[in-house]
Amino acid sequence: MAITSAPEAITRMARPAPPPPGRPPRTSLGRKVRDNVTGHAFLIGAVLCFVVFSWYPMIRGIVMSFQRTRRGETTWVGWDNYARIIDDPSFWTAWRNTAYFTLLALVLGYVVPFLVAVVLNEFRHAKGYLRILVYLPVMLPPASALFLFKFYAYDPSDAGLFNAILKALHLPTSQWMQSPEMTMPAMVVASTWMNMGSAVLIYLAALQNIPGELYEAAELDGAGIWRRVRHVTIPQTRLILALLAMLQIVATMQLFIEPLILANGAGAEDSATSVAYLIYQHGFFQNDLNGAAALGVIMLVVLAGFSAVYVRLTAKQD
Repeated sequence: MAITSAPEAITRMARPAPPPPGRPPRTSLGRKVRDNVTGHAFLIGAVLCFVVFSWYPMIRGIVMSFQRTRRGETTWVGWDNYARIIDDPSFWTAWRNTAYFTLLALVLGYVVPFLVAVVLNEFRHAKGYLRILVYLPVMLPPASALFLFKFYAYDPSDAGLFNAILKALHLPTSQWMQSPEMTMPAMVVASTWMNMGSAVLIYLAALQNIPGELYEAAELDGAGIWRRVRHVTIPQTRLILALLAMLQIVATMQLFIEPLILANGAGAEDSATSVAYLIYQHGFFQNDLNGAAALGVIMLVVLAGFSAVYVRLTAKQD
């Protein structure tokens, strides 16, 4: 009987057992692939959905913008569709209305959610209830919310909610969506009410990450709420404010459902015609898919240019 030394016994115990016969040894690469099969499957599905529903329509639209289809025959026409779209007087009207809506949305729809978040952050009780109350409009389908505004709030008679409030305050009533001057402000109010819940929650999350010592130091210096907002809140949430400003501009420039429902499309004297609605008109009413594609590419270039300028400016600030 052979006597095995202690170091040799330890070495034999640490040595891995040989694989059973008939089964190939597992390699590190194969083990990594098997461990990540689920992750790769989800990733491939997401990429396929992105390609089919995002990249392919985008590339197809760019190709169609240089073509003309008549009676089933497609020919290349170069920049003719772009020249025809730009020469259309509705093109400039739509861009002017879209820019006006975006400006009003920045004044109202961007500032109001931040102020609401600052006020809610000051409450010590019922925070959860108030957050649910603010977020409720987001859970409504956009079409339902807009029909509610159209037939209940913006009724031009005295039975409308807003006109009833104005009459109770002894102020002149308005025709709202029937008035070219009030069409855009009315749509901004409805859009802000529908969408501000998400922005308010994002702002609240950012506000709660601000160290309380900064507010305590400001209070010791005698700063009121507005000075605290100016010197503490805004600098500490600068990145979130800048990000939501860009998202706000990109979203409002794609204005579509508000004029479609509230103003029946173009509105009084074309006061509600937006670029997105003009694309809808060319594609579904005039059967001009190539012109609609050209207008869509122009919007894509404008939004991409704005995003590039924004990224460049924010990179320099950082």
